[in-house]
Amino acid sequence: MRRTTAVVAAALALVTTAASCTAPSDEAPIRVGALYPLSGTQGPGGIEEHRGVELAADLVNADGGVGGRAIELLSVDVPAADAAPGAVEMLADEGVSLIVGSYGSTISSVIARATSSEGIVFWETGAVGMLPDDVARGELTFRMPPTGGVLGRNAIAFVADRLARELGRDAHDLRYGVAFVDDVYGRSVADGAFAAIAERELPLVGTFGYDATTADMAALARRIAERRVDVLFVSAYLEDGVALREALVAERVPLLASIGTSSSYCMPQFGDALGADAVGLFASDKPDANALDPAGLAPEAAALLARADTAYRERWGDGMSAPALAGFAAAWALFRDVVPAAARASDGPPTAVAIAAAARRADLPLGTLPNGAGLRFGSPGGPDAGDNLRAAGVIWEWIRPGEHVVVWPPLFATHPVEALPIA
Repeated sequence: MRRTTAVVAAALALVTTAASCTAPSDEAPIRVGALYPLSGTQGPGGIEEHRGVELAADLVNADGGVGGRAIELLSVDVPAADAAPGAVEMLADEGVSLIVGSYGSTISSVIARATSSEGIVFWETGAVGMLPDDVARGELTFRMPPTGGVLGRNAIAFVADRLARELGRDAHDLRYGVAFVDDVYGRSVADGAFAAIAERELPLVGTFGYDATTADMAALARRIAERRVDVLFVSAYLEDGVALREALVAERVPLLASIGTSSSYCMPQFGDALGADAVGLFASDKPDANALDPAGLAPEAAALLARADTAYRERWGDGMSAPALAGFAAAWALFRDVVPAAARASDGPPTAVAIAAAARRADLPLGTLPNGAGLRFGSPGGPDAGDNLRAAGVIWEWIRPGEHVVVWPPLFATHPVEALPIA
């Protein structure tokens, strides 16, 4: 066995969890690694996404498991990217051929590189950032959620095709600015916004990259004001996203609209921190269980959403957040569709090769998963290799302090766009 750090070994020993509902069989379980930030700055979202995965395993096991084999999760707390290589190595030594994770984009990129090297399938349930060029995308690495680029494109599409009308303006008469934390997550989302702005020939008047730990938000807000930005797109984490919004309000920057994305504008903590100053802001992100119109889902998916949300509330005392639903839907597709197909092609527990082949064959229409997604991965070697081409994204709006609703696309919207003043 290769050497691993004592920290990772201790984490595995402390956090390892078997799914609680055992399938009716004495056959060896199918062991699946689960790497999430269960502590640290990304811990709150990582815990919720991990809970969604855990619930999916439990419900699949309650329904009989995978051909009678239980799904068993081996969960490791990965609070930051530097903990990921050792965690992957430990799970590889345990004989694990499949790892799910990881909520955080900086963590995901490291896990994807390590699993590719180890010959392990990595099934990304929530992170949206870019992956390194040397990752086996579409071969061993698969991403279920919308990519950061998709979220950025969705945001600009919503502004141009829907919000501009509510503002009584032509989309091409508005002045656009993009502020982003300058790392793998922020650039990935911002690049999608830049591409959509360029393709639609919209006026881009300011690009505002910043370091989340050192940025002078007041100075950044003044730069945005100097460029006379009408519509500001923001790709940020929670703390810097809140700080930038507070600076924009303090500097009285006269924006007509602002739309952010995952890890900040969509999070309940964002609204809690800003109160009335969040009202009128939009977010491009994944849906949660309580703000998604189930009429847009296939009947089986709507029933599964209700079942999962009820079980989640019973166990953890609240409805499924966007990270929790993303984790659940991604893991459900894996445990209910992909792993069983791989098991039928394997002699014994499914191998990494069989799981990857089953993933490439998977074909679920939009609306058949409980978050509105379907499943179809881009082919290896292509620009969307390993990305779920049927991922689900929505636009949220904060309509009053502490309350945000889905307003777009119409299929899943539960509330009309209000285009509330934000300055």
